[in-house]
Formats: sequence, structure tokens, C-alpha cells
Amino acid sequence: MTFMTENSALLLSPAAYAEAVTTALAASAAYYGDGTTPLGDDEYDALLRAIAAYEEAHPDEALAESPTGKVAGGAVQGDVPHSVPMLSLDNVFDADELAEWAAGLERRLGHPVAGWCVEPKLDGLAVAARYRGGRLVQLLTRGDGLAGEDITHAAGAVLGLPPVLTEPVDVELRGEVLLTTAQFEEANRIRLAHEATPFAHPRSGAAGTLRAKDRPYRIELTFFAYGAIGLDEDLGHLALLEELAVLGANTAATTAAAPTRCETLEQVRDRIDAIAGLRADLPFGIDGVVVKADTAEDQRQAGNGSRAPRWAVARKLAAEHKVTRLLAVEWNVGRTGIIAPRAVLEPVVIDGVTVTYATLHNPSDIARRGLMIGDQVFVYRAGDVIPRVEAPLADQRTGAESPVVFPEACPRCGDAIDTSEQRWRCVRGRGCQAVASVIYAAGRDQLDIEGLGGTRAVQLVEAGLVKDIADLFTLTREQLLGLERMGETSAANLLAAIETARGAALSRVFCALGVRGTGRTMSRRIAAHFGSMAAIRAADTDTLAGVDGIGTEKARVIAAELVELAPLLDKLQAQQVGVQVTEPQHEPVPGTGDGEAPEDGPAGGPLTGQAVVVTGSMTGPLAELSRNEMNELIERAGGKASSSVSKRTTLLVAGEKAGSKRAKAEELGIRILGPEEFAALVADLLPTP
Repeated sequence: MTFMTENSALLLSPAAYAEAVTTALAASAAYYGDGTTPLGDDEYDALLRAIAAYEEAHPDEALAESPTGKVAGGAVQGDVPHSVPMLSLDNVFDADELAEWAAGLERRLGHPVAGWCVEPKLDGLAVAARYRGGRLVQLLTRGDGLAGEDITHAAGAVLGLPPVLTEPVDVELRGEVLLTTAQFEEANRIRLAHEATPFAHPRSGAAGTLRAKDRPYRIELTFFAYGAIGLDEDLGHLALLEELAVLGANTAATTAAAPTRCETLEQVRDRIDAIAGLRADLPFGIDGVVVKADTAEDQRQAGNGSRAPRWAVARKLAAEHKVTRLLAVEWNVGRTGIIAPRAVLEPVVIDGVTVTYATLHNPSDIARRGLMIGDQVFVYRAGDVIPRVEAPLADQRTGAESPVVFPEACPRCGDAIDTSEQRWRCVRGRGCQAVASVIYAAGRDQLDIEGLGGTRAVQLVEAGLVKDIADLFTLTREQLLGLERMGETSAANLLAAIETARGAALSRVFCALGVRGTGRTMSRRIAAHFGSMAAIRAADTDTLAGVDGIGTEKARVIAAELVELAPLLDKLQAQQVGVQVTEPQHEPVPGTGDGEAPEDGPAGGPLTGQAVVVTGSMTGPLAELSRNEMNELIERAGGKASSSVSKRTTLLVAGEKAGSKRAKAEELGIRILGPEEFAALVADLLPTP
């Protein structure tokens, strides 16, 4: 049974209603138990609304086991009574429902709410941490709200939950335990190393880890406090959070989505939009935004219901995780010969986007996860991130599933496959995808060879004139005129573009090679660090690891790539491509990363000392520049280009449709310039029309 929209709730028959209750109880038990569930958040929310709508229309037919009005849907129990019930939150799903809820609260109070608090709704498990004399003595799950499960054994692995508070007080902290994005990835790395099934998503990982005992490995989690029992009852919510931080507990106040006081509902809506815009960049998952009456007096007057407080509500966001079916696995060959698997999915809408394909990392990852064709799988998508398959719901299998078939030969050329590394590769390497390699090398941000598009590249390769990018520089007028639909003017223009590319900057030539583990930004760093192609080729692994952002593991890949590319580099040297072109050489600043301000840019440049991020569509003098050309411009001006906004970012260039990066920059107080303002700042360095 599928409940896709709220309106479908009005169509439930008595039998469908009973089935919906059974389905909701099973999903709730899984969700609040080990975190796994056959329903995504959107489907579960729609199911509950369908049940509630039926019961509102037919109150005499409501089943006693119905999840409505119960904490955790009534699906979980506990054996340790809570000192004060741990309630859940009611949900609203759009701005109109939020306004309706706020109006209802103010009618109940008899006066306007004296300030709101808006904070992220963390996607983890609610817990209660009991302290006696400032020392942690017990950690409980929420359970059914009246009693929880004792999970004190897991407390030592929870960061942000201090074993001893800064003051010797008797208090019960309440908050959320979750796996951050980094912790989730590390947890699955550890589990795979121990031949355990990877977690489907962070919430299931947190739930399973908190309850697990006697594991041969340790997985760290993170605690965020959002409430307390036993402190000054007159503290407003924001003041309470400040007191929790003083006691040593972690709170969301240290994040970009920090709890914020708002005076009006319009400010509340703006803050909700801002947090939603930050969602993809936050280091942890959220599934909504919580809106609370901030003052203790308003909270006391509003009181609590049986399931949720009347003074707080969750504004739910579209789910980033959905459950769908794995229909097939395709095997695609990239331009470097890498054979990459791609999941073909039963179409599913995630955050307004219909997803039919998703990333699968590599064959060994498929095997370790135990994926089978026909499996129901969790699919994750956040912001502009490419969707990925996270794990199968093994307990939902019917027996009709079939194993994923791995290729025995290269899907493109039929040659053998090198399976010695996790990422499989055609033994012909780049030779398997010569056309793709040539098209990439000729691109605007690499050699910028105008007139060498897909059709022309296919012609050159199929005619045997080009086997790699070095062959482009040996082409003659007579060879080009022998190609179909190639006239005198086209041949002359193409040869002129190729000749211009012969003198391309070292960073562009290196980028055109398509070295695994590098891209446009890294190619610029490598070129600036070494200054010449000869110096790059002479570098060993340790020397390469010294380049900002490479590190030991990536250095080994690049070093191996340079050995493989030696014949091509020799050919390019013979053609005098990029060999005579050098770039300013400088030593990297120790310890700097993608988001840190540079200390080594050109002295006196207008962006010296600036860490700059570009987002949105550029207009005016910048309209014709690609993103790579924008980054090159930033670095010529003495700045350092980065792709993500962080605390170290000092300037954001925000064009049209800037989106979440602008919202995050505003939250962090980062300087923001429009395209025209930025163009004026670097006017002396802009390319002439």
C-alpha cells in the first residue's frame, strides 16, 4: 500500500485504514528500533496523515492500537521510567500550516507569543542523560515517552556528552544522538573492514550503535543537547541552551544552523528557509526545523498534550532518503578506462527531483553491501549531490531477487579488465576511450580547442589520425581535408586553434591529461607548486604529497598515473606542448586546505589573503567566464578559490540563483559581492574582449 499525498487520506476504506495502521506500526517499530524501515520519511508522514484524517471523519472506528496521539507511534516500549515524559513533536508541512499552528497557539495563550526560537530538527535518536553531582550516571532512549531503554553502556562513544559537567549539579540533559556525515562514512568503513553489513543511513547507524553491545570495534557518535530537567525553570529556551553549553554539553549553537530568536512569524519563515538552504552543507542530517515559543512563561501557559508540547512544532522538510527498487546495474567506461557501476532505479521523487539513476562506488562495494537486483534500497540525495544507493533492505526480500552480474570483459571494447584495485579498469586504460579523452582535453577549461567537438573527435579517432591528445599536434591540412564535411575554412580554423593550444598554460595542459585524483583546481595547484612539466614528472610520491590538498594516498595515485602517462608526455614534449610554458612557483602554506585563506598569492593583488567561493550564474563582464576561468582569475588576483563555504571563507561572489551557499555565507557573516561588484574589484585582470 502506498500513500503518496494528503488527499489520498480521504479515500481510505475501513479495510485500507486497518491496513494503514498495521503498516504504520511496523514502520514505526523499525524506525524507532534499529532505524531501518521500508518507508521513507515522506511516505511515513503521509501514512500518518491518512490515518488521522480517517479517524477524524470516523471517530467511532478508531483502532486502539492506532499510532495517532502516541509518542513513537506507540510502537516501542521501555523499562526505565522517565522523570518527566519525553514527548515528541507535532508536524507541519508548509508555511500555511505553520501560520495556522502559530495562530492556534496565540489563541490558546490569549496574547501574541513573546518571541520564537528556530532551530534544526536533528535526524537522530532522542535520549535522556542523567547526572548526579555533575557525573553521568545513566543514559536512556525515549522509548514510548514514559519509559526508555538503558543504553548507558554506549555513553563513552558519544562525543559532546560529557562524563562530568563543569558544575556538580543534579540534572537530566535531553537531546539527540546522531552520526555526523564523517562519522557515518567512518562507521561504514569500520564495519566493512569487520565484514559487517554497512549501515543503510546515519539514523539507522546511530540506532544500531546505541543498542549494540560487545562489538569488536568502536563507532563514535555525537550528542546535541536541546533541553534539560532540573535547571532554572524560568530560563527561556535560548538561555537554557547557553546554560547547557556552559555545563559542557554540545549544542547546535556551534553550527551554521544555530538556534535563533525571531520576533515575528515572518522572521521565523525566513530562518526556516535559511536553515533549509544550509541543509546540504551541514555536517549532519536534519529532517526539519523546530519552531518553539522561547519564553518559559509562554511554554507553561501553553502546556503539553499527550504526545507533544503545544508550544513547539516541527516544520518538516522534504525527505533526502527514499526507498525504491534496484532494477539493474549498468557498467560504464570513463575516459581513463575506469569501469563504473550505476544503479538503475524504479523512479522515485526525492526533494522534488525524479531519480532514476544513482551512484554505486565500485564492484567490491556492491559485493560487501550484498546488493541484489530487485532489492528495495535506500537512496540518498542532498541538494545538488548525485544520488547514491546506500544499502538494501535485506529483511524485505521476497526470494525473487537475483545477484548483480559483474562484467568479465570491458563493456566497451571487450578487452580484459584489471581488477587489482577496488575500481576496476579496462587494461587499455585511456586507449579504450580515446574519443572521450580527446573531447575532454579539447574542452574550454583545458586546451580550449574550438571546433573539436564530439563529431569531429570521433572522425579523427576512427580515421586513425588521433590515438591520444599528442596526435592532435601532428595533424596536417591534407589529413583534415580528407575528413567528411571538412572544408578549407574549417580545417584552417581547427589548425589555428590547435596551434594556440600548443602554448597553453601548464595548468591547462596538465588538466588536459585527465590524471586520476586531480581536476581543474588541483591541476592549478600542481602547476603553481612545481612550475614546469619536467619538475612535475620528476616528483616522487613524498614530493607530490606536499602539494596543498593531495596527501599520501592521492599522491600514490598521481605518481602511478604519471608513470602510465610517460609515453604521452614524451610525445607532447616532442611536439613542444606545454613544455616551454612555466608558471610561478611557490611553496604551499603548511596546513592550508580548500577553504583557508592563502598567504602565498601574488603580492599586492586585490584578493591577497582572500578565500573566495563563486556560486550562481555570473552576469556582466563575468558572464562569458567558465567556473574554471573564474577560479583562475581569483588566483591571479592573489586569492584562493574554493568550492564550498566555510568559516575560513572570506568572500562569496553570488550570481543569480545562488542558493544554499549564499544562505550559509549570510549565516557566517561572510562578505558577499555581486558579479558586477567583483568584476570592478578585479577589473585590471579581466581578459580583454
